[in-house]
Order: sequence, then C-alpha cells, then structure tokens
Amino acid sequence: MSRRTGCIIVGMHRTTGTMLATAQDAVKAHDRTLTLLAEAFASRGHSLFLVGGSVRDALLGRLSHDLDFTTDARPEVVTGILDTVASTVWDTGIEYGTVSAQLHGMIIEITTFRADQYDGESRNPEVTYGSSLEEDLVRRDFRGNAIALELSADGSHELRDPLDGLQDLVDGVLDTPAAPEQSFHDDPLRMLRACRFASQLGFTVAPRVLDAMTRMAAQIDRITAERVAAELDKLMLGAEPWTGLDLMVATGIAAHVLPELPALQLTQDEHRQHKDVYAHSLQVLRNVTELEGRLVGDGVDDGADDGADADAELVDHRRLVLRWAALLHDCGKPATRAFTETGAVTFHHHEVVGARMVRKRLKALKYPKKTTEEIGQLVFLHMRFHGYGEGAWTDSAVRRYVTDAGPLLPQLQLIVRADCTTRNRRKAARLQRVCDDLDARIVELKEKEDLAAVRPELDGNEIMTILGIAPGPEVGKAWKYLKELRLDRGPMSHDDAVAELKGWWAAESGQESGQESGQ
Repeated sequence: MSRRTGCIIVGMHRTTGTMLATAQDAVKAHDRTLTLLAEAFASRGHSLFLVGGSVRDALLGRLSHDLDFTTDARPEVVTGILDTVASTVWDTGIEYGTVSAQLHGMIIEITTFRADQYDGESRNPEVTYGSSLEEDLVRRDFRGNAIALELSADGSHELRDPLDGLQDLVDGVLDTPAAPEQSFHDDPLRMLRACRFASQLGFTVAPRVLDAMTRMAAQIDRITAERVAAELDKLMLGAEPWTGLDLMVATGIAAHVLPELPALQLTQDEHRQHKDVYAHSLQVLRNVTELEGRLVGDGVDDGADDGADADAELVDHRRLVLRWAALLHDCGKPATRAFTETGAVTFHHHEVVGARMVRKRLKALKYPKKTTEEIGQLVFLHMRFHGYGEGAWTDSAVRRYVTDAGPLLPQLQLIVRADCTTRNRRKAARLQRVCDDLDARIVELKEKEDLAAVRPELDGNEIMTILGIAPGPEVGKAWKYLKELRLDRGPMSHDDAVAELKGWWAAESGQESGQESGQ
C-alpha cells in the first residue's frame, strides 16, 4: 500500500486522511534535513526511508528530533554518504548495520535493510542484511512501527505501508507484523514494549497479542535487568502509566519484573474489608501525574534555581522519582497486614518495610544508587504527614519534616496530596486543607530562616577549638547535638551556641567520669 503524504485519497477514512495531513505538517518541520539526505542517497543510486517510531510519531503529530532511517545501501556506503553532509558521523552501531550522525542539530540513525535470524536464547539477532523494504518492515515489533516514508529530493515523499500499520494507528491497536508468538520468541522485550506503548499512546493490544503475552510472560526473564529498567522508565513517563502497568499485571509480566505490584492485589475478606491497595496505588499514580506540574515553578520550592528546573533531563528525573514513589508507596502493606480482635485491618510500619522492599527491587533492576535512594526515602516518609493536624506541629516538627525530606520535599508534598483517594468529600477537603496549612507553615519558616540548609552555628573545626579536643567521634557527637538543638530552637547566636556546646561537654565529661569511677 502506498500513499502520497501531500494528498488524501477519495473515499479514505477521514481519520486516516487527517493522520496523513498531520504527518505532512510534522515532516515539513524537518524537510530541509530530509531533502538533503534524499539528494545525497539518490546521487549514489540508493533509496532512503524514514521509518519506525519516527513515522508513527509523525502520523500522530509529534515527530521527534531523533530520526531513524533504513536504506538499501550497506553501512560502509552509508558512512561515505553521511561524511559529505553531516557535521559528525560515528559507527558505534555498525555491527548491527547502523551508522549515526548529527545533522542540522539532530541525531539521525540509518540502518541497512535487515532480515535477522534469532536463536531463541538471546534477544540479540544474527544480523543479516535484507534486500527489500518489505523484508525489513516485517521483522519489526508492531505494525504501527512498520510504516515507512520513502524520501524524495523534490519533497514528494511517499508513504509505504505494506502491513497496514496506518489502520492500526487509526484504531489505536498494537498488533505484530508476524504471529505474536514468533515475534515475542525472537525478542521477549517486545512484550514489555507493548505495555510501554499502551502507556505512551493509550493503545490497546490486539486479542492475539494479549493471549501470546499472557502465555509467554515468563520469557521476559531472558532480558537483562538494565533493558527491563529502561523500558519501565519509558512506561512510567508515558501519558498513562497506569494503563501499561495494568497490562503488565493482567498478562503476568509484572510478576517477573516487578512482583511487588501484583502483590498489592490483596485478597478481600468480606468480614475484614479494606481499601483495594492495588487500585488505590494506580489511582495515586494517576493523581500525581495531574499534580506534577507543580514540580516546575509552582508549589513548595526545593531551593533549586530556575535554570536547573528548566533543564528537561532534571525535570524528567524528578517526575520519574515522583511517579515510582507514588506507585510503590504502599508496597509494604501485604507484608504488614494484620487484624485486630475487632476485625479492623492494620498495616503498622508499612512505610518502613516498603522502603526496604523498594530499595531491594530497584537495586535488582540495576537502577542508579541516587534514584534508588530517593524513591526509597519518599516511600519511607510518605506517612510522616499524617501526624500533622492543622497548626498542631511545632516549628521544630516542621523543621524536621523539611530537613528529612531535603530536596525531595516537593515530591513528598505531592504524594501526600495524591494519596487521598477517598470518596468522602468532607474527608478529602479536610486533607487538602491540612496540606495547604503545612505548605503555608513551611513558606512562613523559610521566610525567617534557611530551611534548605539547617546546620549548627559551629562547624567541626570550631568545635575542636572550643573544646580543645582532637578529631574523633566526640566531634561528631557534639555536631549532632548542636544540629538537634538547631532543629528544636531555630537559629541561634554564635555566643549562645558556644555556651550550649560547653554546657553539653561538661555534662558529657562528668557522665564519663562518673562511669569510670563506678567501674
């Protein structure tokens, strides 16, 4: 099937025609780059096709700045062509037939037609170059990603859709070019990619794909932890992460890569009912995605400057940490569920157990240490707020809350707000009012003192000079005492801090002397 992007065929489904027009507009934004590449390849007697996610996103109106291409030219020829037009060319993927380059400020990847063979053990294929576009497209993960745009130097680019992937995009369906059993056997990661695309695009999977994913879920164990984590992060940053996660649970894939999630589906006892923890966790995740705009520019400031907040990578990291913590904040409940004599359900210390479980799972998935600690800390702290009543906390308690949260305070406050999923409007309104009150208290204290850097008035060198002691554990104990004093009382003068330090040291020295004389 071929369609020109500049025309709409008579009798074509209106949505399909709209998609083609949308793709044309999206492609125009990069027409200078596409035309230059088309001319360069045509001059050497080769065809060039924009392909995969690049075309899919163009049809959906969101062509990215990273463009993927396929061609009949072999890698060494591709390298020679790119050397004439690109500012930088590199061949780190050349063993898979891929050459990358930077052109007009964009990263492009061009891969020779492939007709790979898989051994059924590894997801890495035995690379075999193909002889046709159709042969290349049929090996791709989903039909919606198997659409190509044949580039022309005169700008009359032609859509090539031999597998009818365009109709899948219209229908919002994920289906495989070949039998899903073969596709997932070749590369089990494609099952997780289906969940990711469900999150990013809001698509559903075709019945035969759902069936194959369910029967083959255990095959995901063939994939390395690093690749699983990369797909999970893309899923979590999608527009509807709860959709992809629910698909993971329904097919059994989550039981292999994130077992803490399906474990939240606690068996309900008709005599000892409690909130559906699984549904609640997905709703909290959904709630924070609606609130997370406050991480940039609004809400409680975390002390970072505007330039840092504007950095897309940092913002994505904050969103990722927030969403993971929201999803897993109650993962400790299954292990801590207990029943009282009256039949009431308790989950005492589930935040402590949950934080430990989160750190263990993310470590197994090879997450960066910083990310793991941040998510674990948010899970650990998410219940702290519930000790707060309107105006009930002292300034000291507010300082400790802010200090313990540190730079995670904005995420923590959003999780607290999102954690309210009750249908009781009065209860929900009260919780939001208490959140507002705490936010106001934090702002008020920040206007008086630097809560982002609560430190004792004396540093280690001053402590050693005043007490006449050498470096050792006593210096740390003294610093910790002054830190606790600072949290309780707020800012102190230098003279008051010195007096407090001497008084503490005298008491410590006297206690030690008493212990020695009693031995």
